[in-house]
This record gives sequence, structure tokens and C-alpha cells, in this order.
Amino acid sequence: MNPKKLSLLVLLTLTGILLACGTPPLTTGDETPSAAARPAVQPAEERTTPRSPTTPGAATAATYYVRPDGGDATQCTGLADAPYPGSGSGQDCAWDHPLRALPPAGPPRIAGGDTLIIASGEYMMGHGAPEANLEDDMCAHDYPGGCHMSPVPSGPDPAHPTRILGAGWDSGCSIPPQLWGTQRADLILNLTDASNVEVACLEITDHSACVEFHDDPSLTCERNTYPYGEWAAAGLYAEDSANVHLWNLDIHGLASAGVHAGRLTDWTVEDVRIAANGLVGWDGDLWEGSDSNSGTLTFRRWTVEWNGCAETYPGEEPTSCWDENVGGYGDGVGTGETGGDWIIEDSAFLHNTSDGLDLLYHSLGGQIILNRVHAEGNTGNQVKVTGQTTVINSVLVGNCAFFEGRPFTYHVEPCRAGGVTLDAAYTGGERVAIVNSTFYSQGDGIVGGGPREEGDCDGTETLTGRNNVFLGDSDYFDPDDLTFLFYQEGCPGLEFDSDYSIYHSVKLSLYVAGSHDMAAEPQLSGPFTGTAYGMALAAGSPAIDAGDNAFCPSTDIRGVARPVDGGDDGVAVCDMGAYEYRVFEGGYP
Repeated sequence: MNPKKLSLLVLLTLTGILLACGTPPLTTGDETPSAAARPAVQPAEERTTPRSPTTPGAATAATYYVRPDGGDATQCTGLADAPYPGSGSGQDCAWDHPLRALPPAGPPRIAGGDTLIIASGEYMMGHGAPEANLEDDMCAHDYPGGCHMSPVPSGPDPAHPTRILGAGWDSGCSIPPQLWGTQRADLILNLTDASNVEVACLEITDHSACVEFHDDPSLTCERNTYPYGEWAAAGLYAEDSANVHLWNLDIHGLASAGVHAGRLTDWTVEDVRIAANGLVGWDGDLWEGSDSNSGTLTFRRWTVEWNGCAETYPGEEPTSCWDENVGGYGDGVGTGETGGDWIIEDSAFLHNTSDGLDLLYHSLGGQIILNRVHAEGNTGNQVKVTGQTTVINSVLVGNCAFFEGRPFTYHVEPCRAGGVTLDAAYTGGERVAIVNSTFYSQGDGIVGGGPREEGDCDGTETLTGRNNVFLGDSDYFDPDDLTFLFYQEGCPGLEFDSDYSIYHSVKLSLYVAGSHDMAAEPQLSGPFTGTAYGMALAAGSPAIDAGDNAFCPSTDIRGVARPVDGGDDGVAVCDMGAYEYRVFEGGYP
């Protein structure tokens, strides 16, 4: 066997994804993403299933309830899912607000390992809310940023987490309770020093279209004079936190960040949407001290979209999108220097005003696995990675000029950092593999590479590809030129070793075409305009039945089985790209 082929097979085996994972896919390519879309609720057997409040071993833990018709902490014990009867104290009834359980000034009224179930309804979080209406050190009206939920207490161990759940968490989460921030609260949900925690079935937002520090005075949030307005800076904050499970959360429309979190260990995030937050979606830079994460960080069915945009209220549409050139930011996901194994599956990074997924600072060890990932319409790089990385069954659409001339754009300069679709950086000796993926670029290039810092490369780095579709275009910055397929500087001898792939409208640069590569139009389904490019294979595409079965995952980006006999010759051969062509009821499924 060719040693390069063996090396790639070993890398895929090490990442554990030579066969497709058992998680359900995120539909991509043919549907229009919407800022108002909600995370899909997966059947219980298809996600990491939490324990119920009555699970054996949780006998010492209590379950508390919040509902709008409950009472305060004097009137009700919080231990019954019942309204306050109207009189008396210490009644067997629910509290009326989540801050009864976790008051800003503390101490919490729930203990580690307890469960708090919050009924549907809208709950104001910040100055003026129950438990937050005193002029004390935490909630004084002249500086109310710290007037927010106290930290969730840690569960005793991973098997017995503290649980913050919206009612209906176990039956589809059709009407999640809404926690909405007000009066410039720094955050809404607090996971500072919180480990062994589960949070599910919540909507976290605010009731203002303002953006903190926006360049347009009519859009910037009031920070100096009370009342400040119905806005909060961040939806969820976490630091020094381990063994946390977030699922079925919709975090949108915050003035600054959807999630601000670092120094995390062994987190799992499933069915979470982070959308239209004014500066950034997921910010992993804590500003002070180390930011580095560790262990395994797993993200499934994670949608990160329209960050760097304001969100209208109550319409929940993106507006006034801005970027770093006028004081904004705009990454969908960004981190400080970090380690850890990042496993991202069935997820989408769409229409953020800078990079979609920025793991450039993943320089402290661990690997990155992107499996069935869709990135499109981000202004900078669709994906940035540092270190050992596998990209499989993914669609990266580098239409980096997406925001140009749009009615929701305030100021977003097209194709930041050259608009290269995938940027791969090395710290010395790592291997990067791209398998059965479909890439497009209208920026400078499709794949870029180089050292994370000058001198990092030692000459043993590799970049390998099999079964891919690469489609270029006229370079946005020079319409008379084409996008490059691969280019790098600073890593001696690094070339893109490819085979069984198809490329079109590109200049190869340092791409080394294999003996089974094709220079041909891949014939994708289109269209190549709007908010969702059609990147599936069309009938007659030369990419059908042209891949190498040795690298073929068992399903494609949608969960369609691979390989399929798309050529109707009785032989099932893997297609190139993220989509396996299949005629289904007269059309493409």
C-alpha cells in the first residue's frame, strides 16, 4: 500500500470516524437558514439522555419548581409544582422566579445535585426582577452589571449533576421558558466554577435590538444612565467548569456574546443555537488569565449564525451587521489559546460577520474533528484550525462577500483575511486530512496553510485529501484571476497530497493532483446565490461513483448511506464530495 494512503487511513482510524458516527445529520445545502430557526429536537434515544429526577442514586437530591403563579421564598418552599394559594408562608408550592433559587447576592437556595424545573413563561433577569430589586452592592441601579444569577452549585459527581431544566425538557421542549436580560446585566446564566451541571430546554435572550458599543449611535446600548434598557451583555458565562451538558438551548439576540466561556473540561453541547448576538457567538477569551480548555469538548447539532448582527425585537431578524473594521468582532466561534479534543458533528456555522469557526488558537495539544459540518456565508475564513485535524463529510462554502449590499448590513468588509475557505495552521509535525468534503471559494483561495508562529513547522507536517470536490471562482480581489486550490508559506515541503478528487475554476498552486484526480466541472445542483448555495451533485456529475471506497464513510452529510450505485452499473462506488448522489422518488433527496 502507498505509504501516504496508509498514513491517511491511520489518521482516520485514530480520529474514530472512518465509519460514520451514529448521530443524526443536520440537513444542509438545499434549505435556507433562518435567524428565527430553532434547534431541532432530537428523539431521546438519539442524544445523550439525561437521568430523570427519580433516578436511583439521586435520593438525597431535591427537585424544585418555578412557575409564574408561584410565590416568593417566604411564601413557598419551591418543592411542589403548584401555584401559591394566595396566603400563608412556607406553603407547598413553586417559586415565582428562577432568581428565588439562585439570588444575585446568594447564597443559592438549591444545593449541588438538585434539579430546578422552570415552567413556560417569560422571566426578566437583572435589576428590577424578583431578588434583584434591592439597592445593594450587587443590584444598585447606578451599576447593575453584577445584578445577575449567582453561580449554579456544582453537582457532587458527573452521575448526579445539578440540573436547570425548562418544563417539557423530557417531552420535546415545545415551549421553553424564556430568561431575558435587562438593565445591562453582565450575563443571564452563570456557570462560574460550576461542574457536574446539566442545562436544558431554555431560551436565553433580551428584549432590545441594541448592540454594546455599536458604531451607530442609534444602535449602541445605553451604558451610562439609568434606565439602561432591556438588554444584557452575555447569555451564558462559564469558567473553571467541568462535566457540563448543555442541550436544547436557544441563545440569541444578546448585546455582546451568546456564550462567554473558557477553562472548560469535558463539556457536551447538543441541539444548541447561538444566533444574532451583537459582537460574537461563542467567545472563549476570558480576558484575564488562561483561557485553555482540556479534555473532550463535544458539539452535536450546534448552529452558530448571524453573530456580529443586531437582532430586531420582537421580530428576531438580523440587522445592522458590523465587523472589526468599525469596532465590532463577528466570529461565530472564537477562543483564546486552548487545548483539548474538539469534536464537532452535524453542526452549522452560517453568516457570521468574521470567521465561522475559528480554532486558530488551538495550539496547546489535542485534535480537531469536523464531521458533517456546514459552514457558509461567513465574511472571513469559513473554518480556521491549528493542529491535528480531520474534516470529513463537510461542506464549506466560502462566499465571503455574502454581506455586500444586503439590507441588513451596516458595515462588513468582504473576504476578511483573503476569504480563504479553510485555513490550517501547524505547530510542528501535525497531520491534516480532508475526506469526502465539498469546498467552494470566491476569495483568494480554497485551502491555506502555514505555521501557527514563525518557525513552528519541522518539515514532517502533512495535508492529505481524498474523495473531495473543490470549486473555485473569480478571485473577489482580482476578478481576472482564479482562486487558488492550495497555497502555504513557512512550512518547508508541505504540499497538498490529493487523490480521487475533482477540481474546477482554480489555480493549483501547491496542490499535487493524484493519478485519479479530475480537472472537470463537478456539476453541482446550485444555485450559487442567496443564503444557501446548492452543493449537492447533479445528475451526470463526473464526481458520481468516482471516489475511493477505502476512505468512504458509511453515510454522507445528510445520513444517506454510502456508497450507492449512482452510475447504475451494478457497482456501488463512493461519490466525491459531501453528498452521495441518489435518485429518490424522481428527484434528489
